[in-house]
Amino acid sequence: MTMKPTDFGGAAAVDGYGPGFFRVGGTVFQGPVVVTAAGAAAWGGLDDRAALMALAGQVDVLFLGLGASIAHAPADLVAALRDAGVAVEAMASPTAARTYNVTLSEGRRVACALLPL
Repeated sequence: MTMKPTDFGGAAAVDGYGPGFFRVGGTVFQGPVVVTAAGAAAWGGLDDRAALMALAGQVDVLFLGLGASIAHAPADLVAALRDAGVAVEAMASPTAARTYNVTLSEGRRVACALLPL
């Protein structure tokens, strides 16, 4: 079987992660990060709701990575994002990063917000 590299069409993909960091487009970010097709930025975590609300109108789905294992996203945050037109899928950060990359490669309007492991 021949493997072909995924073409993200110039969009920012999550290249890797480890304890306390994420690598996006070759740049390492320490701590939480928000990633969209346009790029990545440091994020203040679940208390930094403004960064997530700013995604309204830009993305349809936010993959919310809650660290090393799955947890429930704050219900009021999910409701506020849903009211702003952004669906939220909460999962472990590694799963959120992979799901973001796959969905991004399909050309969909997605973002991920990742808490470190």
